[in-house]
Amino acid sequence: MSFLFKASDYPQSPGCYLMKDADGRILYVGKSKNLRSRLRSYFTKNHTLRKITQLVDEISSIEVVLVNNESESLLLENNLIKIHKPPYNRALKKDNSGYAYLQLTADPLPRLDVYYRNRKRSQTAAASASLPLHRLGPFKSARFRDALLEFVTEHYGLRTCKTMPKQVCLLYHIGKCSGVCEGKISKSEYLEHTRQASELLANRGQGLIETLYAKMEAYAAKMEFEKAQQMLLSIRNLEQASDKQIVDREAAIDQDVLYFGETHVLVAKVQEGMLRDFQMLELKSADVETAYDQFIMTRYAENSPDELIVNVINDQKLVRAAIRGKTKKLLTITQPKRGLKFDLLQLCKYNYDYRIERLRCGQEQPVP
Repeated sequence: MSFLFKASDYPQSPGCYLMKDADGRILYVGKSKNLRSRLRSYFTKNHTLRKITQLVDEISSIEVVLVNNESESLLLENNLIKIHKPPYNRALKKDNSGYAYLQLTADPLPRLDVYYRNRKRSQTAAASASLPLHRLGPFKSARFRDALLEFVTEHYGLRTCKTMPKQVCLLYHIGKCSGVCEGKISKSEYLEHTRQASELLANRGQGLIETLYAKMEAYAAKMEFEKAQQMLLSIRNLEQASDKQIVDREAAIDQDVLYFGETHVLVAKVQEGMLRDFQMLELKSADVETAYDQFIMTRYAENSPDELIVNVINDQKLVRAAIRGKTKKLLTITQPKRGLKFDLLQLCKYNYDYRIERLRCGQEQPVP
């Protein structure tokens, strides 16, 4: 075993770890709510599984990405495995696995369906020309996700058939579908139902939570306490599913988040709302006043994302003009003080502080 593991090098915090070989190839991606404890288990136990023994023998370095909570570590692990497809990871490699959303389809008469994020470089079409794109999720529990899908579908009489039939089926006769296929309601009425369903999915499902509360109270008024209890359980699950997280969210643009310190900068790549990569880079300029601007103009001279989120910048107009002059692209540079973008910067600061301390102790090398 070439890798010397020291438990004190790793924090007792939630996050993901990327185990790499001597060539820098990612062998395995994992997550934990306590990174130190999880990583220690690889090096202090006598493993009976040959696969784990082989993995430990090949490890040359371990990169850590810190997050705010366990939910973020689950979602980030899911993304990193699908992006890198490490050889020692068996689960979560396929695009139609892991944590999915609920979303209205792009059909002329939409239905509610399970949706998995596409991690390839393609833009996702809106659910319908007349409907805003509203997704709810991602859900850690497939069972709860499917129960919500069934509830919303029945509540608004949405169709479930992938191919539209010419006649109504059993679902219409038992009151679980509006029968739009046979004209039992008009197309405009059906689209109004889908618009209302779309609004339920907006704002992280706040409208759906309110609907479930109303349903729960209706059951309680009729003394159907078992059904009311089930509604309350669904509300609690939905509130948990809607917990704040910033590593996998909805966005149509690509962003780089740059946290500048005195000697280094941490760059986080966020593509279509998905956190994909962290890089710790050294600032070359000795003049701190110009180092930040010079780094941005050099790094993005040929190609840039849609937006840069930065904690500090000296002359924003000059930087923007210099990049536009070379790439012909109008670049947005944001220096946020609050909100989601500020939270992304704070996550970068969290990781910057951890990595700069390791650099000072000679435990980690920045990318040249």
